[in-house]
Amino acid sequence: MFKCDYRNLILSFNEFHNIEPKDMPQYGEFCLLELKDGRYTGGEWNPDNYTDYKNKKTTAGKFVRGTGETISSEDVAKWHSLDRYNPSNCLEVEDMQKINFGVPGEDVYSVQLKGLKSFKDGDFPKSEQYCLLIMKNGDLGAGRWERYGKKDGAFIYAPALASHSMEKVWAWMPLSSDEIFEAEEESERERIEEEKLNANPTADPKLLKYGTEIDIYYEKALEKLKQKYPWATITQMKKTEPWEIVPNHGKYVFAKTSEGYRGSKIVDEWKDGSSAEEFIDFLCEYTKESVENSNPEEKFKYGMDIKIYLDKAYKNVKRDYHWFDRRKIKGRVDYDIRRIDGDWEFVRDYNSSGIYHICECGSAERFVECVENDYKELALMINPVVASYDVPYGHVEIHGWNLEKYRIDKMRSGDYKVEVQAGNRVTGGNRTFFITPDCFEAKTYEEFLDRYLEIVPGQSFGLGKKELLPDKKLKAFLGY
Repeated sequence: MFKCDYRNLILSFNEFHNIEPKDMPQYGEFCLLELKDGRYTGGEWNPDNYTDYKNKKTTAGKFVRGTGETISSEDVAKWHSLDRYNPSNCLEVEDMQKINFGVPGEDVYSVQLKGLKSFKDGDFPKSEQYCLLIMKNGDLGAGRWERYGKKDGAFIYAPALASHSMEKVWAWMPLSSDEIFEAEEESERERIEEEKLNANPTADPKLLKYGTEIDIYYEKALEKLKQKYPWATITQMKKTEPWEIVPNHGKYVFAKTSEGYRGSKIVDEWKDGSSAEEFIDFLCEYTKESVENSNPEEKFKYGMDIKIYLDKAYKNVKRDYHWFDRRKIKGRVDYDIRRIDGDWEFVRDYNSSGIYHICECGSAERFVECVENDYKELALMINPVVASYDVPYGHVEIHGWNLEKYRIDKMRSGDYKVEVQAGNRVTGGNRTFFITPDCFEAKTYEEFLDRYLEIVPGQSFGLGKKELLPDKKLKAFLGY
């Protein structure tokens, strides 16, 4: 490890270049930058037009500092390479106090930076602080500090969160403050001020008439709901995202809360009234749908034996998915009726993991339908594909998405399914459809397509009758 004392070390940069067409960095070169307003930062040079840049005709471009973060060359006064220097030999000298990058002189534009710190001393940059770095291999770099925990983080320096891990950094020093860092500092000041305000929150006697326990207000709303829905419970009411009583800006409020950036709490305050009675009436209306969908007479109309519901679903699926055998999926998905927080619920337990999922089904028929959907998906999974045909197509755009795959699969049972995939430059998705046997009852291929396109409609998935009808290979693949 290097021997010199980084705390007293001065870095002198003596080979600055002006922003001129004939004197720009190499493409992708990482540089220390002096901005026109006198601040210092860093970035990787990316010209806007590589041909013009290569022919030394332009300075147009940007210095990339991180993911979605750049500095225009128009804002830069001078640049100094960081990539071309490695002061390892100097850092191995115990009494080294100043390192020159380039030859200093009377007519040489020089900038001296000092104030290096080290993680080993327990020093950490502030959140979003942009820093100059000396790496443990002697290279120079720069990046914005991204905190991952109280004592963990990295310096982001390029797109896609490319970073220098703290384990590879020997010493660091903050460069100039910028808009991103100042916004983070302002946010931190606001957070600290909010903590101070919320240390001793006040309660509006009109709004919090019944105290600061939220369940009191749910119980009063429940009394009203029971007049119309005698089966209502607080558990049913809280199936709709529940409300809380929390401190906000120094006072207790009704609110919904969620986790924000870096563990911060987002408070969505209720502002539709000013009294406890108004909030209670609001709770009745807000939770009414959840309560309506929890009527046990509708939900468990076939009784409390889960086998009855599963048998109905299995019988319905078996009509078209004739090869399906429940014994082959045992352990993959299990269902039960369990008491959860005092209420009976349909639950689903995948892979015998013990982590149950409540099936939010307001009626017995709806639960049976949910089971059918699971059974159908599993039925296709256990039926191996024996042959495939990729339907040919040109460029097909579907509501802003580009068609990426349209494949017909023949399964071992002799049945067919369709896989459709589409995406854009950001994301994508795929769907699988079973071609039901009634489609193959059609006497002609054209009549088959009419039935088929009710399952995989052309306006939704890119290929309609006009495109599919002339495809003789597809026709033969489907047995016509």
